[in-house]
This record gives sequence, structure tokens and C-alpha cells, in this order.
Amino acid sequence: MSDQQISSSSSNLRVGGSLAMALATPSLFLGASAIAQTPSTDQASQLAPIKVRGESNNAYDVKQSASQKFTAPLLDTPKSVQVIPQEVIRDQAASSLTDVLRNTPGITFGAGEGGNPLGDRPFIRGYDAQASTFVDGMRDIGATSREVFNLEQVEVIKGSDGAYGGRGGAGGSINLISKTAKLDNFSNASLGIGTDNYYRGTVDGNWMLSDTSAFRLNGMYHKADVAGRNVVDNKRWGIAPTLSFGLGTPTRVTLGYYHLDTDDTPDGGIPYEFEKPRVNVLGPVDVDRNNFYGLTSDYRKTTSDMVTLGVEHDFNDALTLRNTTRYTHSDQRYVWTQPDDSKGNVANGLVWRRANTRDSAVKSVANQTELVGKAVTGSLKHSFNVGVELSQEKGHKDSLDIARGTGSGANNVCNFGAGAASGYNCTSLYNPNPRDPWVNTGTGGPMGNRTQSETITKSIYGFDTIEFNKQWQAGLGLRVDDYSTKFTNTPASGSQTIRRHDTLVNYQLGLVYKPADNGSVYISYATSSTPANSTLGEGSEGQSLTPGRGGVGTNAADMAPEKNKTYEIGTKWDLFQDTLSFTAAVFRTETTNARVTMANGDYAMAGKKQVDGLELGLSGAITPKWHVFGGYTYLHSNLKNNGQGSASSNDGNDFPNTPRSSFSLWSTYQPISKLTLGAGAYFVDSQFGDTANKLEIPSYWRFDAMAAYKFSKNVSAQLNILNLTDKTYYDKAYPAHYANIAPGRSAILNLNLAY
Repeated sequence: MSDQQISSSSSNLRVGGSLAMALATPSLFLGASAIAQTPSTDQASQLAPIKVRGESNNAYDVKQSASQKFTAPLLDTPKSVQVIPQEVIRDQAASSLTDVLRNTPGITFGAGEGGNPLGDRPFIRGYDAQASTFVDGMRDIGATSREVFNLEQVEVIKGSDGAYGGRGGAGGSINLISKTAKLDNFSNASLGIGTDNYYRGTVDGNWMLSDTSAFRLNGMYHKADVAGRNVVDNKRWGIAPTLSFGLGTPTRVTLGYYHLDTDDTPDGGIPYEFEKPRVNVLGPVDVDRNNFYGLTSDYRKTTSDMVTLGVEHDFNDALTLRNTTRYTHSDQRYVWTQPDDSKGNVANGLVWRRANTRDSAVKSVANQTELVGKAVTGSLKHSFNVGVELSQEKGHKDSLDIARGTGSGANNVCNFGAGAASGYNCTSLYNPNPRDPWVNTGTGGPMGNRTQSETITKSIYGFDTIEFNKQWQAGLGLRVDDYSTKFTNTPASGSQTIRRHDTLVNYQLGLVYKPADNGSVYISYATSSTPANSTLGEGSEGQSLTPGRGGVGTNAADMAPEKNKTYEIGTKWDLFQDTLSFTAAVFRTETTNARVTMANGDYAMAGKKQVDGLELGLSGAITPKWHVFGGYTYLHSNLKNNGQGSASSNDGNDFPNTPRSSFSLWSTYQPISKLTLGAGAYFVDSQFGDTANKLEIPSYWRFDAMAAYKFSKNVSAQLNILNLTDKTYYDKAYPAHYANIAPGRSAILNLNLAY
């Protein structure tokens, strides 16, 4: 099947309008089939997920978002949206979302904090997006390190996007597009081995059960050490079956299930340097990159389960109703040792082992109904999506009963040195022993001091692309969320329940000018809102409902949502006969009522912060044999007002986790039809881990390489070398204690079978 074929949902993505027109003037659609430029229904329903590509041999260049909230092709969408297709993921031998997002300049990753969950914590344009990850357009609040074995593509939406995703999304959001069954028969398998005990196997099979039904099964097993790190390893397996009925007919039903199980050794990285006279900025201490300050008994175990039922019905070629119901459950338990330098131990060549523990779970039920179509009112053409979404999310978290004794390692101070003298709570900075015979004197189970969160959201939204003529279009979006949340504190804190209710109104406005069919120039304005308890305990909660440390900030429940807005001017072009997409944008994101701490310890919505930036993007084919994917981002962040008292000393500082410049470029070339050569270059500028800008990780370059050979139409092999120069660099900066060191050089050889 050609990549030019699209699903009926995809065709309807180009068929949109407004909520009022859809509900009040259904007669507009009586002749809609005459204006809908879509393939036949039989042809249209065979591919899922939704994607449109210009050329079958140009898979790097995706023309359409899979989300039906984007009612125009990407070329004519007045917003920065980057789509990372499956072919880029495959060519780079990526196995995690972190690997995939390396292709997106402007995204960095934050380190885990204290008792917060360990998992993907992306920052988009300087703003934490851990709770702004979606799967097929529905929020996935659970914290985990996400896999790629069941992904068709990854979409990164940049700039405030409350109209698209609801709460959060100050700097943008990430939408993961899943594989689903289609009318085809194929079986693919990939078996990989590599350095550092790397073993990975994936299968992807699709079978037609009838002329209108199909079953697809994706599976994965992965086990590997982390290159350049002692002890640290990752183990996981996953399975994702989908069953679809009615393919190629007006009514389609898809039932899908996803399960991921992980068992990792968490990495606490390298501690920062001790304070030196007249040194204002500290970096990670200069020690052997293999040094591991945790214990072999450390672990992180997570499970994620997701069940999805989707129903679509085409009223005609230009109007479709779709409904999606989803249940998700994820849990996480870990014992994670961090190297703590808070008491000056590092200056004495010692590290105190701080045990962080967590036992948590989150579950959600959500239902989304959308009507997508196309209409004409007078001289105006409309492409619309209107929808209603209802969700309930519940989460709880506790710590584990891990007792490491008191001894000379108490109170973070290593008075008597490392090893047995400290009860193995302290270890050497230069020669740590992760196999120290430390024994847990606690039960290892939950402490029974649980916090609980619940959020109910009722949402209505609408999007409309209005075409005035061939040169001018407007893109409009509006979303209203009725947001109710409650937080119940621990029994030790009296099990107090704190509630908060807000109405979030966010919108997107854009004007597009098309000087040519293959180009556009746009200006846009968008907003987002971050209310209290928005992460449900599954992230670093900047809008907590609970008082701060020491009982200060007792008015937390009175704080309104943070408001964010993004201004953007950009241009998009399809070059070389539409085989290469080029994008450029300048933007500003402002938060004018950030929560800050006042001199008396209370909170106020009085803070101000701002990011100004430039982005360039490139994806597609320069020639039929030469493909490229990459971009450049410049970010100038500014904490304009960070509060009163000691916090005011940070005014004017950079955001944490926000490098000034970042660059990525991945390129492949086929000197002959059976051979593909590839290379990647990645640069990330230095970045601070804290708002005081005292802790910093340095800039770095990283290079990758790839070679693939196709022995026959069924058998191929691919060799990837990651971090080609074995560069020692840090990719995450915790706001205290430690920085996360990135993997060293590794090699992966995959044998791919396709039938």
C-alpha cells in the first residue's frame, strides 16, 4: 500500500468547520461531497494512524498532523509543530522517547526531584511538560520512561497550547501516535544485539481477518546496560494488540490495549563540586564517569496499562463523528540513592547516600467526542473540529519503609568517613562501592502515609480554519475546561482535604498569508493555563495545593491558575517540488502571574517570566537519495520577577533547563539502492539546574552514525554507533546535589525481517 493512501479520518481532517455551523446549519453539508477533495471511502479507511505524505520514498516529510484538532495541513497551520516520523525513529535505532526527542531542538530533560516520580520530564521552550504528554490526543498523566515500539510518529506542539490540550502546556506538548490495525497482511521483526549487554527484539504483525476487519500485534523485549556507567541497567517488555472492524466502511470500531513493564536501576548521576572561594557557578565534580554512588539494591519498577475503544462514523465524505473512550493505569515503585552534597561532604572526598523512595499509582477514565467536517458559508470555506471531553483522574503516592540506620551517616554528615564506619551510608567520592553490604532494617513496603489526588475535567472545544481566498486563511481555536481538583494530605498531617475549582478559558488565533501554493507566512497568539494540582502528583508540582516547607505558603489553595501566552511569527515552505519542508519562527512566551513566595512566606500570583526565541526546522528529501531532518533553536529566558526576600536575588536569571542554543541534524544517503548511510550531529548549550544559576552543566556536541544494507526484499541489517566519539557529557541538571551523566559510546546491530 502506498504512503499516499490515507485513512478516512485523515481525509476528514481536511474537512472542518465551526461548532455553530455544525449544530445549527446541517443543511450546509448536503452538498459537501462536491467540495471535499478526498479519496473514496474504500480507499480511505485502510491506513491508521492518520498521516499524509507527499512521496512514498520521502517518509521524513510529514504533511499532516495525526490530530484532527489541526484543521489544516502543517504548511498552513499558524503554529510550530514538528512531526518525527517512524522512519527517523527506525533509522536512529531509537528505543525511548528521550532518544526520539533528541531530534527536537528546544527540548531538554529535567532530572528527578526528591520523592517525585522517575520518568520522562521534558522541558519545551523552558517550561516543564512532564504532565503535557498525550497518546493519540488524550492526556497520559502517568510517569514512566516511554517506549517507541508501538509508535507511528511523535508530534511536538510548541508554544502555549491550552486550546489543544487543556491544562498545562505553557511551552507546548507532546502527542504520541500509536500503531493500529489496517487492511493489509505483513509481519515484521527486528532482532538487535550490541555493546553493553544490549539485547532487543520487536515484532509488528498485521493480519486481515476479513474484507473489513484486521488484527495487529506489536511486542517488545529490551535489556541493556548503560554505556559508560557501572551497575545501571534497563529491562522492559511490552505488548500492544489492536482489533479493528468496519475498515473501508462508513462505521469503524477499534479496540486497543497497551502494556509496558519496566525494571531499571535508577541513576543518581555525579555530584556537583563543593563550594570554592570566588567561584559563582559550580559544575559536576571531575571524577571517573563510571562512578556510581547508589547501591546494587536500588530499583525502579513501573507498569503501564491502557485500554482504548474508538468508534467513527462517516455521515458523508465531509462529515465524521468519532468517539474515544480510554482507561489507563500506571504505577511506580522505587528505591533510588542520590549523591547528596548538602553538608560539604564532597569537599572532604565523601558522598552521603540519600535514599529516595516512592510507591504511587494513577488511573484515569476519559471520553472524547469529536465532529469533524467541511462547510461553505457564502464565499468562506471552513474546516472544523468541535468536541467534548470528560475525564476523571485519581492518584496516590506514599514512600517506602527504607531504614538505613543512623550511625555517623546521620543528618547528611559523614563524620567518620566511608564504608562500615558510617553504616555504609557514606561512600568515597573517587572510588564508590555500589556493592557495599548495606541492609535495610525497614519492611520495604509502603509507609502507610499516603497522599491522594483527584481531578475531574469537563471540556468543550472548537477549531476552525477559515479560507477567505487562495491567499488568506485564519486558524481559530477555543477550549473551555471546568476543572475541579482535590488533594488529601497524609494521615500524619491530619488527612486534610483541600479543594480547588477553576474555569480555564484558552484560545488560539492565527492569520496565514500564502504568497504561493507551497508557502505560508503566519502570525499567531495562543494562551494556556496551569492550575493547582495539575500534575496529580505525577511530576514536579509548581502549583501545589499544600503549604510549603515549614508551614509557609498556607494560602496555596487560594492561588488562581498561572496564565501563559505565546506570540509567534513564522513562515513555512515546501521546497524542491514539495519534497523538503522548511520552517522558521520567532516567538515570545510570557507568564505574567507566576506563583512566587512573598517576604512573609505566603504565595502570590505576582511573578513574571519570559522566553524569547528563534526556531528553524528542516525535514524531507534534498534529492531522491538524500534525506535530512533537523533544526536549530535559540532561547533567551528571563526570570523577570521571582518573588520577594531571598527569591528576589534570582530576578533576571535564566530559567533552569533552558540552554541558549540547541541544534540537531540527522541525514541519510543512498549511494546505491541497497545501501543507506546515515549520520547525526547534536549540540546543546550549557544550562543551569537551579533558578539561582549557581549549578550548571556544560555544553556538548554528540555525533551518531548508521549504515544499513538490504540483502533482499525480506532481509536487511542495520548498524548504529551512538555517541561516536565517546563524549562525556551531562544531559540533565538537578537543582541540587547532582547532574545526570549521559551514556558513552555504544554500538547496535539489528537484523530486520519483513514478510
